[in-house]
Amino acid sequence: MLISEEDLTAVARIRNAALEGFARDGVEATSIRDVARAANVSAGLVQHHFKTKAELQEAVNEHVMRVAGEAYEGFEEATAGASTPELLKEIGDRITVFVRDHRAALLYVIRSAAAGEEAGLVIFDAFLALVDAQAKQLAEEGTLRKDVDRLWLGLHVVIFNLGTVLLEPAIERHLPAALRTPAQLERWNEATTDLVSYGAVGT
Repeated sequence: MLISEEDLTAVARIRNAALEGFARDGVEATSIRDVARAANVSAGLVQHHFKTKAELQEAVNEHVMRVAGEAYEGFEEATAGASTPELLKEIGDRITVFVRDHRAALLYVIRSAAAGEEAGLVIFDAFLALVDAQAKQLAEEGTLRKDVDRLWLGLHVVIFNLGTVLLEPAIERHLPAALRTPAQLERWNEATTDLVSYGAVGT
């Protein structure tokens, strides 16, 4: 369920405004005043809750990590006893929802990781660990090809998803509608799932 800005606490509005600014312009180029203006609060209130921009960035990092974790929460329970196609569909569906609902978070990770910033690298590592946990489950169930390079399988999945977000304007030039429309997201989900299925699982 989407929450309106009016329903968010001041702290959450400030954090979200910072995330949007960091994702769009980078941490260095986003000032406390920029964040305050976007959150519709005073700069003093921002600094009341976050003494420094580093503190604010840490709150953004924690938020991104939390929403990423929530995207995969309950995965093992949801897929217990599932067939390989069902398992892959569940993975694809969760990734699609995350990309749909958290574009700014993904752009922030892309910008930060590409710049070699520790915050972005740590979050990238966390994304990779989440994907590898799913690959491990496939391996334990005997459905993952034994000759698959699990490290690069995980890297490819993360890169495919971050790359799709990064290149969204270019991708949309080749689609009949915006990428984030339900039909196009489903098309992307199915194509990516097919790629993983035939390349890594062989279903």
